[in-house]
Amino acid sequence: MADSGSGWTVVDFERMRGDFPIRTFLATLEGRNKAESAALIQQVAARGNQLREPRSKKVEGTERLFELRSGHQLRIFYCFQPGRVIVLLDGIVKKQDRIPAGDLARVLGYLRDVERRGPRAP
Repeated sequence: MADSGSGWTVVDFERMRGDFPIRTFLATLEGRNKAESAALIQQVAARGNQLREPRSKKVEGTERLFELRSGHQLRIFYCFQPGRVIVLLDGIVKKQDRIPAGDLARVLGYLRDVERRGPRAP
């Protein structure tokens, strides 16, 4: 859990005890994608719900799922929780314009888990 100093706290979603999808995703990144992901996370930690396009956008067709965006490919999915908490869910490197249906379904499942039980595994 990290407090950015601006009152926003960033936490990683824990799917099952010890399983953090966003950490797994970030560990696969190299070079430019790795640097850009770190910069995006710092930006959302500092600006929270004030971070706007092109760096942050609500995922089309959803109400509470947002994506951090780097260029045209890197996406980090997140949501907000009460108390100025940002929950990082997972990420993808897109190979097409749309978010693949399977990836979107997985991340929406993570969002439902956060809404039902919070970001930590029971």
